[in-house]
Amino acid sequence: MGSNCTSTEKKIRCYKIRTLHSQQKYGIACKNLAELKQKACRKFQLDCPTTCVCLYEDGTEVSEEYLETVPDNTVLLLLTPGQTWQGYVSDIERFLNAFYARQTCIVEAAHKLLADEDAPKRQKLLVDFISNLNENILAENRKDDESWFEGIESRFKNKSSYMRYSCESRVRSYMKEVQSHTDSVEPVTRDEYKRIIDAMYDELRAVKYNGCYFDRTEQKLNRLCTSEGWFSCQGPFDADACSSRHSINPYSNRECRILFSTWNLDHKIEKKRTIIPCLVKALKERNEREVNWQYFFSLLFTKENLNLVHIACHKKTSHNLSLDCSQIYRKRKAPKRTLK
Repeated sequence: MGSNCTSTEKKIRCYKIRTLHSQQKYGIACKNLAELKQKACRKFQLDCPTTCVCLYEDGTEVSEEYLETVPDNTVLLLLTPGQTWQGYVSDIERFLNAFYARQTCIVEAAHKLLADEDAPKRQKLLVDFISNLNENILAENRKDDESWFEGIESRFKNKSSYMRYSCESRVRSYMKEVQSHTDSVEPVTRDEYKRIIDAMYDELRAVKYNGCYFDRTEQKLNRLCTSEGWFSCQGPFDADACSSRHSINPYSNRECRILFSTWNLDHKIEKKRTIIPCLVKALKERNEREVNWQYFFSLLFTKENLNLVHIACHKKTSHNLSLDCSQIYRKRKAPKRTLK
């Protein structure tokens, strides 16, 4: 009988490796830490026995056992004797040093960003900013960043118009889902359901399908991004914030634009499981009361109930969140009193 070598042989894993003073990264396939260091040192022409490996993200030194828990394609850093790395903290320090000689106000502004109670939320955004310094983020028109528009119809002349269209398309799809439910509504309430859907549709057209949420040229209150185009994950429906501090700038390059399409405009109170069934139930039980369709509109199509989340923060389990019962029906106006 032949020996079964595959059962004990370690699986080949892939990582990205870089050095402290180089932006260049190499993909390394290896079975263990020794092989990783050997191949990396050969790439960077370093003395292998004197090097150590750490996570680029936070500076954690990687041991043989720890390497087995590190996901594929994680960025690792190869350090030589005397070199240290604190992950994102070191990245921020380099950012400050890079700008210090040019404009001291930038240093002061960055220090303030990292000094108050919101510093943890801003830290990853600053790191992502560093990694995108060479991108043409501020370019808006097609002629100024043609690579960004690769694969996009010629009718879109600037980035903001395409991003607005992208948001509009998502909101339009929500309306189609609401409309498609019409046939399943009982005949006795179907006409009223159609009337409400028509009213919602008119309202959506009036606000241009809330495409402003993705448009960085919009007023601050109307958009979900900064004026430069940075979006931050708002976290899963059952959390107050994103613990991983995910952020992205789809205005920076084509890759980020495509990647942003995987982010979700997630309904905290669920559309199919809760909102639409509650609307139908409210119509059925209204007993001459007027259903407050604007409340349902806000839950279906506005920031009141929509969370922008990274795909890793998008939980597909049942949210088990209910509507505010006091908002379902309009309050009746008190009849006017006549003077005798």
